[in-house]
Amino acid sequence: MRLLGPAEIRILANKLDLRPTKKLGQNFVIDAGTVRRIVRVAGVTSDDVVIEVGPGLGSLTLALLPETRHVVAVEIDPVLAAQLPKTVAERGLADKLTVIQADAMKVTPDDLSGHTPTALVANLPYNVAVPVVLHLLEVLPSLQRGLVMVQAEVADRLAAAPGSKVYGIPSVKAAWYADVRRAGPVGRTVFWPVPNVDSGLVSLVRRDPPPTTATREEVFAVIDAAFAQRRKTLRAALAGWAGSPAGAEQALRAAGVDPSVRGEQLDIHAFARIAEHKP
Repeated sequence: MRLLGPAEIRILANKLDLRPTKKLGQNFVIDAGTVRRIVRVAGVTSDDVVIEVGPGLGSLTLALLPETRHVVAVEIDPVLAAQLPKTVAERGLADKLTVIQADAMKVTPDDLSGHTPTALVANLPYNVAVPVVLHLLEVLPSLQRGLVMVQAEVADRLAAAPGSKVYGIPSVKAAWYADVRRAGPVGRTVFWPVPNVDSGLVSLVRRDPPPTTATREEVFAVIDAAFAQRRKTLRAALAGWAGSPAGAEQALRAAGVDPSVRGEQLDIHAFARIAEHKP
C-alpha cells in the first residue's frame, strides 16, 4: 500500500492551498513508519470498523484501510473532507471508507451512515483531544478499544494513576469508561508543520463502569467539584456539591473516604461511592 510521505503531503497541500491552522489543531503526519506503528499498536483486524477523527490529508487513513473492515473518518474541515475520498479512490479502496464532515464533539451514532465503530484510532487535534475521547466513549458504546495520538502532556494526564501530580479530571473520567495506558512516545519531526510539543500514544480498552446506583452524570459532578479546588481537602472542595462542609463530611464518611484527603488520591470507584451518598 502506497502511503503518504513528505513529498506527497506537500503536493496535496499545495493543490488544496492548505495552510494548517492552530485553531483546528492541524499537524499532519508525514512519516509512513509512524502510521504503520500506530496501526500495529492499535491491533485492529479485518473485523473492525474504525472511527478516525481528524484524518487530515489521509496519512493514517491509508494505513488503516487495508487492515480493517471499514473506516469512518470524521473531518471538520470541508476542503479536507472533500479531498480524502479522492486520495483513497486513487488506491482502489474507496468502498472501505466513509467520510463524515462534522465536528467530532457533536457526532452521534445517527451521523455514521449505519456503521457501528468498534475501535477509535486517531491523531487527535491537540486542543480538543480529551473532550473528543470522552464524548466518543460516551455516545458510542460499541467502541471496545482505541489508540489515540495526543500531546505528551495530555497522554500523561489521561493515563495517570491516583496519587500522581498530573492525575485529574481527564484521568478519572476516562477511567469510568476504559483501562487507559501510555503506549509509547512520538517525536515532533514526524509532523508537518512541526509542533512545539512532543506527542504520545494512549491505549484505551473498554471496561464496565464501577457498579454503582449513581448515574454517570452524578459521579462526574463529584469529580468536577473535587478537582475545581485541587489544594483543598475533599471536605472543603465538596462543600458546595453537598450543601455544606458538614454534608460533605457525612457523604465522605458514608462512602468510606477520609474527609481530609484530596481528590487526586481517589480512584473512580471511590468517586462513585461518594456520589451515592449525596445528602
